[in-house]
Amino acid sequence: MSDTATFTGQCYCGALAYSAAGKPMFKAQCHCRECQYFSGGGPNYFMILPVSGFEWTKGAPRTFTRSDLDAPVTRTFCETCGTHITTELTDGERLVLKVGTLDDPATFGGPRAAIHMADQQPFHLVAPDVPCFDRLP
Repeated sequence: MSDTATFTGQCYCGALAYSAAGKPMFKAQCHCRECQYFSGGGPNYFMILPVSGFEWTKGAPRTFTRSDLDAPVTRTFCETCGTHITTELTDGERLVLKVGTLDDPATFGGPRAAIHMADQQPFHLVAPDVPCFDRLP
Protein backbone atom coordinates (compact mmCIF):
# COMPACT_ATOMS: atom_id res chain seq x y z
CA MET A 1 0.00 0.00 0.00
CA SER A 2 1.62 3.24 -1.07
CA ASP A 3 -0.89 5.77 0.24
CA THR A 4 -1.85 6.79 3.73
CA ALA A 5 -4.78 4.78 5.00
CA THR A 6 -6.87 4.34 8.11
CA PHE A 7 -7.18 0.86 9.55
CA THR A 8 -9.65 -0.19 12.22
CA GLY A 9 -9.76 -3.34 14.24
CA GLN A 10 -10.43 -5.04 17.53
CA CYS A 11 -9.64 -7.99 19.72
CA TYR A 12 -11.52 -11.29 19.48
CA CYS A 13 -14.07 -10.44 22.20
CA GLY A 14 -14.51 -6.78 21.19
CA ALA A 15 -13.39 -5.30 24.53
CA LEU A 16 -10.58 -3.43 22.74
CA ALA A 17 -10.85 -1.49 19.48
CA TYR A 18 -8.46 0.81 17.66
CA SER A 19 -7.94 3.12 14.73
CA ALA A 20 -4.56 3.37 13.01
CA ALA A 21 -3.87 6.03 10.40
CA GLY A 22 -0.70 6.25 8.38
CA LYS A 23 1.35 4.79 5.61
CA PRO A 24 2.61 1.28 6.42
CA MET A 25 6.41 1.42 6.64
CA PHE A 26 6.86 -2.35 6.34
CA LYS A 27 4.47 -5.26 5.71
CA ALA A 28 5.70 -8.77 6.34
CA GLN A 29 5.20 -12.22 7.68
CA CYS A 30 7.56 -13.21 10.49
CA HIS A 31 8.63 -16.77 11.21
CA CYS A 32 10.72 -16.14 14.36
CA ARG A 33 10.12 -18.39 17.35
CA GLU A 34 8.70 -15.50 19.38
CA CYS A 35 6.01 -14.89 16.75
CA GLN A 36 5.30 -18.62 16.61
CA TYR A 37 4.52 -18.52 20.35
CA PHE A 38 2.14 -15.59 19.88
CA SER A 39 0.44 -16.97 16.77
CA GLY A 40 0.00 -20.50 18.08
CA GLY A 41 2.59 -21.93 15.69
CA GLY A 42 2.26 -20.12 12.38
CA PRO A 43 3.96 -17.05 11.03
CA ASN A 44 2.79 -13.65 12.20
CA TYR A 45 1.46 -11.22 9.59
CA PHE A 46 2.02 -7.58 10.53
CA MET A 47 2.59 -4.04 9.38
CA ILE A 48 4.63 -1.29 10.96
CA LEU A 49 2.84 2.04 11.34
CA PRO A 50 3.62 5.38 13.01
CA VAL A 51 2.61 5.52 16.68
CA SER A 52 1.29 9.04 16.09
CA GLY A 53 -1.62 7.69 14.01
CA PHE A 54 -2.68 4.97 16.45
CA GLU A 55 -5.40 5.31 19.08
CA TRP A 56 -7.44 2.98 21.23
CA THR A 57 -11.11 3.71 20.50
CA LYS A 58 -12.50 1.25 23.02
CA GLY A 59 -10.99 -0.12 26.20
CA ALA A 60 -7.41 -0.07 27.45
CA PRO A 61 -4.95 -2.88 26.77
CA ARG A 62 -2.76 -4.79 29.18
CA THR A 63 0.95 -4.77 28.41
CA PHE A 64 3.79 -7.25 28.73
CA THR A 65 7.52 -6.66 28.36
CA ARG A 66 10.15 -9.40 28.69
CA SER A 67 12.95 -7.69 30.57
CA ASP A 68 15.41 -10.56 30.01
CA LEU A 69 15.80 -9.76 26.29
CA ASP A 70 18.58 -7.58 24.86
CA ALA A 71 16.06 -5.30 23.12
CA PRO A 72 12.75 -5.76 24.97
CA VAL A 73 9.56 -4.56 23.33
CA THR A 74 6.15 -4.02 24.89
CA ARG A 75 3.24 -6.09 23.66
CA THR A 76 -0.37 -4.96 24.07
CA PHE A 77 -3.19 -7.43 24.46
CA CYS A 78 -6.75 -7.80 25.65
CA GLU A 79 -6.94 -8.90 29.26
CA THR A 80 -10.30 -10.59 28.62
CA CYS A 81 -9.64 -12.73 25.53
CA GLY A 82 -5.82 -12.51 25.29
CA THR A 83 -5.66 -11.21 21.71
CA HIS A 84 -2.25 -9.67 20.99
CA ILE A 85 -2.81 -6.45 19.02
CA THR A 86 0.38 -4.38 18.89
CA THR A 87 4.05 -4.44 19.69
CA GLU A 88 5.51 -1.11 20.77
CA LEU A 89 9.00 -0.76 19.32
CA THR A 90 11.83 0.70 21.39
CA ASP A 91 12.15 3.88 19.29
CA GLY A 92 8.72 5.06 20.49
CA GLU A 93 7.82 6.20 16.98
CA ARG A 94 6.65 2.98 15.33
CA LEU A 95 4.43 0.09 16.31
CA VAL A 96 3.77 -3.35 14.92
CA LEU A 97 0.09 -3.99 14.21
CA LYS A 98 -1.15 -7.58 13.96
CA VAL A 99 -3.05 -8.06 10.69
CA GLY A 100 -5.44 -10.64 12.14
CA THR A 101 -6.97 -7.94 14.35
CA LEU A 102 -8.02 -5.73 11.41
CA ASP A 103 -11.76 -5.38 10.79
CA ASP A 104 -10.94 -6.07 7.13
CA PRO A 105 -7.70 -8.11 6.95
CA ALA A 106 -7.78 -7.90 3.13
CA THR A 107 -6.68 -4.26 3.44
CA PHE A 108 -3.24 -5.63 4.39
CA GLY A 109 -2.75 -6.63 0.77
CA GLY A 110 -0.11 -9.24 1.55
CA PRO A 111 3.44 -9.23 2.86
CA ARG A 112 6.33 -7.56 1.06
CA ALA A 113 8.82 -9.85 2.79
CA ALA A 114 9.08 -13.03 4.84
CA ILE A 115 11.53 -12.56 7.69
CA HIS A 116 13.32 -14.82 10.17
CA MET A 117 13.11 -17.70 7.72
CA ALA A 118 15.92 -19.39 9.68
CA ASP A 119 13.17 -20.30 12.18
CA GLN A 120 10.56 -21.33 9.57
CA GLN A 121 8.72 -24.56 10.31
CA PRO A 122 8.11 -27.14 7.55
CA PHE A 123 4.39 -26.33 7.54
CA HIS A 124 4.86 -22.54 7.11
CA LEU A 125 4.01 -21.41 3.59
CA VAL A 126 5.36 -18.38 1.75
CA ALA A 127 3.96 -17.13 -1.57
CA PRO A 128 6.50 -17.65 -4.37
CA ASP A 129 6.75 -13.91 -5.16
CA VAL A 130 7.57 -12.84 -1.57
CA PRO A 131 11.29 -12.16 -0.91
CA CYS A 132 12.66 -14.23 1.99
CA PHE A 133 15.30 -13.29 4.55
CA ASP A 134 16.96 -15.50 7.17
CA ARG A 135 16.67 -12.63 9.67
CA LEU A 136 15.79 -8.95 9.02
CA PRO A 137 16.47 -7.41 5.60
